[in-house]
Amino acid sequence: IQKLCDRVASSTLLDDRRDAVRALKSLSKKYRLEVGIQAMEHLIHVLQTDRSDSEIIGYALDTLYNVISNDLEEEEQEENLPKQVDDLGSQFTEIFIKQQENVTLLLTLVEEFDFHVRWPGVKLLTSLLKQQGPQVQQIILVSPMGVSRLMDLLADSREVIRNDGVLLLQQLTKSNAAIQKIVAFENAFERLLDIITEEGNSDGGIVVEDCLLLLQNLLKNNNSNQNFFKEGSYIQRMKPWFEVGDDNCGWSAQKVTNLHLMLQLVRVLVSPTNPPGATSSCQKAMFHCGLLQQLCTILMATGVPADILTETINTVSEVIRGCQMNQDYFASVNAPSNPPRPAIVVLLMSMVNERQPFVLRCAVLYCFQCFLYKNQKGQGEIVSTLLPSTIDATGNSVSAGQLLCGGLFSTDSLSNWCAAVALAHALQENATLKEQLLRVQLATSIGNPPVSLLQQCTNILSQGSKVQTRVGLLMLLCTWLSNCSIAVTHFLHNPANVPFLTGQIAENLGEEEQLVQGLCALLLGISIYYNDNSLENYRKEKLKQLIEKRIGRENFIEKLGFISKHELYSRAAQKPQPSFSSPDHMMFDHEFTKLVKELEGVISKAIYKSSEEDKKEEEVKKTLEQHDNIVTHYKKVIREQDQELEELKQRITTLTSQNEQLQATVTQQVSQIQQHKDQYNLLKVQLGKDTQHHNSHSDTFQMNGIQMEEVSKLKEELEEWKNKHDLLQGQLRERDSVTEKLKSSQLEMGTTEQSSQTSKSGGLEHSNELQKELEMLRSQIQLQSAEISKLQLENQKLQLMNATADPLLGDSGATVANNSELERRLEQEIKELKSEVKALSEEKELLKQHLDSSSSTVAILQDEKSKLQQEVAESKKEQDDLLVLLADQDQKLSALKIKLKDLGVPVEDEDDIESGDQGDEDEDGDEEEQD
Repeated sequence: IQKLCDRVASSTLLDDRRDAVRALKSLSKKYRLEVGIQAMEHLIHVLQTDRSDSEIIGYALDTLYNVISNDLEEEEQEENLPKQVDDLGSQFTEIFIKQQENVTLLLTLVEEFDFHVRWPGVKLLTSLLKQQGPQVQQIILVSPMGVSRLMDLLADSREVIRNDGVLLLQQLTKSNAAIQKIVAFENAFERLLDIITEEGNSDGGIVVEDCLLLLQNLLKNNNSNQNFFKEGSYIQRMKPWFEVGDDNCGWSAQKVTNLHLMLQLVRVLVSPTNPPGATSSCQKAMFHCGLLQQLCTILMATGVPADILTETINTVSEVIRGCQMNQDYFASVNAPSNPPRPAIVVLLMSMVNERQPFVLRCAVLYCFQCFLYKNQKGQGEIVSTLLPSTIDATGNSVSAGQLLCGGLFSTDSLSNWCAAVALAHALQENATLKEQLLRVQLATSIGNPPVSLLQQCTNILSQGSKVQTRVGLLMLLCTWLSNCSIAVTHFLHNPANVPFLTGQIAENLGEEEQLVQGLCALLLGISIYYNDNSLENYRKEKLKQLIEKRIGRENFIEKLGFISKHELYSRAAQKPQPSFSSPDHMMFDHEFTKLVKELEGVISKAIYKSSEEDKKEEEVKKTLEQHDNIVTHYKKVIREQDQELEELKQRITTLTSQNEQLQATVTQQVSQIQQHKDQYNLLKVQLGKDTQHHNSHSDTFQMNGIQMEEVSKLKEELEEWKNKHDLLQGQLRERDSVTEKLKSSQLEMGTTEQSSQTSKSGGLEHSNELQKELEMLRSQIQLQSAEISKLQLENQKLQLMNATADPLLGDSGATVANNSELERRLEQEIKELKSEVKALSEEKELLKQHLDSSSSTVAILQDEKSKLQQEVAESKKEQDDLLVLLADQDQKLSALKIKLKDLGVPVEDEDDIESGDQGDEDEDGDEEEQD
């Protein structure tokens, strides 16, 4: 080895150095330590100086890989020497990365396209990351474009390099959020999902497994990447992973592994430890893209391997947890049986069946808990299956409630515990259902009267069953009685319950029984803390005296503390999913640990309080309740007034829009009137042309001469024209009077508000225009009168001409024809004048109606506005009075709180009390903050 190292260092010929490095490579597997110590420096020098020869670079990289990597050595070493192997690889790695430029050089070599350089470079870098991960990650992170250069490996067309590139990125992204973000934003999700699709999704080989592990590294506990994954619509691309056929027999081990990792990846996105907003958005996306429906199909399919079924149940659990939409869908899923049964019922049947695997039963319990988490509707549906009015009397189908009761009272302690915890989740934070469950009656045996569910639970407790059963029943009773005074009263009503609890707590039993003693102390403490003193023999003070005499306060508090000090309690408090190494460790539920934390302190304080303090506390509580009722009442009144104000504002908005519509209508009518005026002017022009034409005809008649008969006819026609002239003058006078009335009415309406002024001023303008038109018509009629007088003069001239001229004038036939033509034209002109007068009359009537309607609308709007202003003023005055009252009440409340604090009573902050109403009160928010 020493000679070879000398050749590498001193040979001037490249071939000699290449042969020496090849020889070192062959020795490096067997003599790893010697080659590493003597040759590493020379090999690094080769990497720096012989970049032009890819062959020697490849040999050098392979040699360094053999020295640094533990993979080959681990295969050959015995099992009792793994630590020495790890230390050797770690030490050589530390030597290599001491000079950071060595890693930078390696990154540059990985960029080379030559297979003999790139592939060993990738393997060596992967090995360095395995040995000294955090240090190498930091060097790559600060190296310019370091991560980006490694991302190019995923696009390499040679599968060997691409696959080893995935393994390299796995090591690179371990526990480093900064690198995870860079890799994600370098389009890693797109590339990895493409590789998984190309390889056949869950049917693919180990490459799919490696890609899924890398995706888990990128997404687990990285909120930024999870959000990027959701926003990039990559959740939709996960749906094809879970498409399974009808024949699910004979799955390969690789397919099971792949599907297991795919389910875990879904769980990473909806984990309860993620921020609630991110989890909720992922849950909704999974429902909308059909992923949840696909998972439920696997859940109900036959032939699915047990471990995949268990993981699918856990995945569905977290996809529906706390999401009402997904929980409602899950409630509607039916198993493909005959008749169809709800999926929840089928799962509960597995949970209470002692022949099913333990991990599967835990998964079903978790699924049931997640279904009921923040789901009051689902809780009500489960409890309703236990109530007398809804139980199926025919017995054709088994319900969820019946399965839970069956499990609660079976001989299998694990079924007892699971059913008790499941039923406790159905009552979680739901006082109404706690009261309803008191109505449940159970038929214990034929001939005996039924007993209540509460009574049956306490009966089984007193019979001395297994510890697991008693712990489950005590957790159920503690959950049931907490924050429900009626349930406490029912519990205390049985005279055997309190002596049993005090007897259990007072005894000095073994270590296993200490847990039961602690839970009995908690149940008795709940019976005191939530006691409404409705039973004379079991008032708070008497129960405290009983504890003092039979147990001792200090002893009681010590036994109560056994719960939170228990190792299994600490494990259960860590995460919602029940994960137990064996059935014997199944003692505590996650939600119950929250209840213990909440009640342990207040029960300890309640035990030490004197009767006087209890009385004062009761008085203060009553006062606070009264104050709360008053405040609630006033808040309700204010909310109602706010609602009324909103309605009035809406009405004002509606009326304003109607007013605008009316104004638009008026504008439209104005434009129509303008059109009529234009048409009228056009007709006038045409009439003037006809008059001129008629005058030319008259001159022709004078020149040609007219007979006596024609003169008489002209006289008659002149008389008719006079009559018509008088008639038109009468109509003009009537129009003048109407116009004067319109003017006076417009002047009277001049003091209304601006919107009505617009419409009325428009009407006044229209009436003025109409008056102008009438004046023009009058002038036209005067012109016609002048024409008539002209015709009279012509008639007189004709008479003179008739007296002096020869009686035989002109052609008689032509005269008759001219006369008839004159008659026809005069009649036509009279008809046109009549039609014009009629049209003007109709326009006048329309204008009058429009003005009347506008005036009435303005009056109505004025009345409405005055009423609304009056109502708003009254509402503001009432609201000010109410706020003054609230301020007085808040001062009283503050004084009472100070008294309570002096007495040592815990008092909730005003902000906590008001938090439920904060979103609804925009009007008085500032005053509450000041108080």
